[in-house]
Amino acid sequence: MIYKPFHDLNISHLGMGNMRLPTVGERGPIDEEKAREIIEYAYEYGINYFDTAYVYHGGESERFVGKILSRYPRESWYLATKMPGFMIRFSNASPDVIFNEQLERCGVDYFDFYLLHNLCETDYGLYTDEELGIVEYLLAQKRAGRIRHLGFSAHARVETIDNFLNWKDCFEFAQIQLNYLDWTLQDAKRKYEIITDHGIPVIVMEGARGGRLASLNEDAEGMLKKARPNDSIVSWAFRFLQSLPNVQVVLSGMTTMEQVVENVKLFSDPDPTTEEEKELLQQVIATMVNLVPCTACRYCCDVCPQELDIPKLISIYNEASFERTFILNFTLGAMKEEELPSACLSCGKCKELCPQDIDISDIMKKLAEIIANMPRMGSPPMSQKPADSAKK
Repeated sequence: MIYKPFHDLNISHLGMGNMRLPTVGERGPIDEEKAREIIEYAYEYGINYFDTAYVYHGGESERFVGKILSRYPRESWYLATKMPGFMIRFSNASPDVIFNEQLERCGVDYFDFYLLHNLCETDYGLYTDEELGIVEYLLAQKRAGRIRHLGFSAHARVETIDNFLNWKDCFEFAQIQLNYLDWTLQDAKRKYEIITDHGIPVIVMEGARGGRLASLNEDAEGMLKKARPNDSIVSWAFRFLQSLPNVQVVLSGMTTMEQVVENVKLFSDPDPTTEEEKELLQQVIATMVNLVPCTACRYCCDVCPQELDIPKLISIYNEASFERTFILNFTLGAMKEEELPSACLSCGKCKELCPQDIDISDIMKKLAEIIANMPRMGSPPMSQKPADSAKK
């Protein structure tokens, strides 16, 4: 197993996510026998970082993972869980009640790693609300020894993560969705760079995009098999992440014994992708999604009478065109009506200045149709938008 230092700890480069444990039936309870075997194998073959959250498996993930890990010496494994801000927003749950319940569920006196769960546009105001004081509460728990290291997970866009890291300099790591597809599609490259520039490591979630990168279209798989005939398709996703020096832990939500056995083998010795292989992965992506080639030069923004953030909207369009995930709702739910593509007047001024000759008005029309057919989230719980909150 590859290990990487973090402060005074030596952490396995492969971590076990516990959101996708095997279940009895499609939506049944955790299949405890199969899940126990997977966690035990992971531990015995060198994984020492275990990630869970308050809501995983209807609240049973924390309890189950804590029970299995309690059979091993406490100092030999590191447990990570998260504060569910969305529960505070929707049900007015107390951070103190939630945190103490998590300690009891997991059967521990402290958490090695503790995260704000899902920093995003709709919950930015919640986490930065000084009066509510969620972050200050967690910092107090850290001073009390009940949290060793504090960080956050995020499905937010680049500017939101940057604003948050500038808001308070207290986070020791950040967990983001990162894989060779989202490196471009969700601008994970820039997120990785911003977090690195702030001097903290990255923990990866969705490294194989929920299994999407384990099975590709025929053309894509043919390209990868030609380059490395004996390698599995999913190995390319994990080897790409091994090539990023500031990635501390790569989480994998392993559902089967076959997955954990293969993943442990992939992280037994470093085998990062080469620059040539990264170029090949870009060609693979081109077979999966037809990206609008916006370079975010922002010339279009200078002439837009509606003052739309056109590069941001094109980025949303690219993502939505590939897969309309729940993550898009976090961004859309925090946007005002006048910021959405439906506000476009189709005046055509933007296209005249676009170096890529993108028919921006047509893209805005298509994106507006996509959004109209997507379930919308409500407005942010606080009055501030991300940019405003960052000025506090």
